[in-house]
Amino acid sequence: MKKETGVLCHISALPGDYGIGDLGRTAYRFAKLLAKNRITYWQLLPLVQTGYGDSPYQSVSCISGNPYFIDLDGLGKMGLLKPKELKALRLRYKNCDRVNYGALYEERYKTLRLAFSRFYFDDEDFRNFVKEGKYEDYALFMTAKTVFNGACFCDWEKGVKYREPDALEQLRTEHHEEYLFWQFVQYIFWKQWHKLKDHCSREGVKIVGDIPLYVAHDSADVWANPQLFKLDEDLMPAKVAGVPPDYFSENGQLWGNPVYDWKAHEATRYKWWTDRLTNALGTYSYVRIDHFRGIDRYYEIDADAATAIDGTWCEGPKEKLFAALGSGRRYLIAEDLGCIDAGVTELLQKTGFPGMKVILFAFDGNPENQFLPHNIPANCVAYTGTHDNDTVAGYIKSLSAEEFILFRSRVAQELGQCGLDIPLSENPQSFVKAFTAMLLGSKAQLAVLPLQDVIGADNSCRMNTPGTQEGNWQFRVNKIPSAQLCRLKKMIKIYRR
Repeated sequence: MKKETGVLCHISALPGDYGIGDLGRTAYRFAKLLAKNRITYWQLLPLVQTGYGDSPYQSVSCISGNPYFIDLDGLGKMGLLKPKELKALRLRYKNCDRVNYGALYEERYKTLRLAFSRFYFDDEDFRNFVKEGKYEDYALFMTAKTVFNGACFCDWEKGVKYREPDALEQLRTEHHEEYLFWQFVQYIFWKQWHKLKDHCSREGVKIVGDIPLYVAHDSADVWANPQLFKLDEDLMPAKVAGVPPDYFSENGQLWGNPVYDWKAHEATRYKWWTDRLTNALGTYSYVRIDHFRGIDRYYEIDADAATAIDGTWCEGPKEKLFAALGSGRRYLIAEDLGCIDAGVTELLQKTGFPGMKVILFAFDGNPENQFLPHNIPANCVAYTGTHDNDTVAGYIKSLSAEEFILFRSRVAQELGQCGLDIPLSENPQSFVKAFTAMLLGSKAQLAVLPLQDVIGADNSCRMNTPGTQEGNWQFRVNKIPSAQLCRLKKMIKIYRR
């Protein structure tokens, strides 16, 4: 079986002129450079529209596209934005080396509304897009969000809150331009996305997408399907998701997402989930399911609990969730990190999905550690680290003198076990090289490096620190790292990927 290589880089992290990476020319150039350097997979974080906190794992709709990623130059070519307007925006973001979400929130929707004001929304293609109805719930949800000043749907006027047909029709009619604006946003996003994806396909680059297991409470997903979640009569969560206390958190983690009513899903033969996965498989080449362990058993906590200490483990749908997917099952990847037990292992075996291995988790001194490169199996996707980890260089720099000596000895021992002669110095870049070699030399069918490890970045370039609220999701590169990708190509050749 052919072994291949990928790079993890979210759209937001690409360089560009408008404050955040987008679906424009830089994304095309990046895909082309990946292909040129024998990198055949491009992994992304969820493409969804983000809300408070800016996390791509919390969205107003699990099928939405992020309006921030719309290529503004593309709107210019359509005649919807003028050259002087684009020039002013380029000047505004000229020295923006990280994503400033506050500035984007203030500017981007104004810019998109300006483009919409010049859009001929009687265009037949757009009319058919709206008529198809795929983004009906999203557009109504966002319209109501505007009408009710951003309030949670639980606080909306009763008729809209409970989706009474007359109230929804009145909302659509009285605020029709607002409703069409949100349809326009998704119309433009998905036209641009599918054009980029087709380009990647022609270059031989496959896209790995990502979907979180849970959805946000204040979302079109829950508002349109309250019967599929454990909610009270006021549509507030009765039970919420999280994880129990562990080594990293003595109180566990209280995520706050409503948990699924799996019996209600089973009564529909998991139609909502099948539709969601089918949509994702149409959006990407492969789909990574975040928090896969929650499909075997999930941890639920009373919504009014202060911590996650007193939660309960409940049975999930297991392999029944994927029964209707057919051949699409072979394009799924399971994020099986964290609290894994025999049930999750059995579910992986039954489905055949590749799991994940992260080399940064390998060096605890246990020779049986499943993340040690020489223990990594073929049927998996292996990483140096993920978007939730420190970078390799950042992790090395964070170690105390004593921790560094112990860690270096363990890495050196594993290098010997893998038959690699790579000297380790106090320079973190020597570890970046070693980790890259161990990853590429492993048996893993797919080896993926975060872009930060490709360029040897420290923890100032970390994408996300779980449990923190500030400074996340802001990482960007100021230019595409052509030289580093070329250097990676040489290592890919050495390890015959």
